[in-house]
Amino acid sequence: MTIDRRNLLLGGTAIAALAAFTWLRPMGVTEAAEGDFPFKLTDAEWKARLDPAAYDVLRHEGTERPFTSPLNDEKRAGTFVCAGCDQKLFASETKYDSGTGWPSFYDFIPGGIGTSVDNAFGMIRTEVHCSNCGGHQGHVFEDGPAPTGLRYCINGVSLKFVPA
Repeated sequence: MTIDRRNLLLGGTAIAALAAFTWLRPMGVTEAAEGDFPFKLTDAEWKARLDPAAYDVLRHEGTERPFTSPLNDEKRAGTFVCAGCDQKLFASETKYDSGTGWPSFYDFIPGGIGTSVDNAFGMIRTEVHCSNCGGHQGHVFEDGPAPTGLRYCINGVSLKFVPA
């Protein structure tokens, strides 16, 4: 393909559209973080408490790259807690390998999570957040195993593992 004015303009437009899509990604304080949650910190306190990747996911609804979390391979008995506030979220017995590249669970510890509607990127999904601090955990989908049929697809950086 030769580079002519038309191809240059089309390529530039595509790059500009991609940049705008990335720039318009929901940032700032999330809907979940704006709620009335028992555990509250200022943005500066969250930045000091969390590593940058966890801060992006928990406080700005980011997503870690798939297959990068060591918790994806965690097989020991124990509890997965919120990396922001240590609230118990998932029991290890409910964890399974979904093949998606993120830690996945078919159920949660009662009272541990909340949900909200996420309509970013033109999709309607159910966002999962910590019910104690409002930190974004991931999303829940209806393609999981029995007994619930649900797949809680969770960012590993938003979790800590506490062995039994």
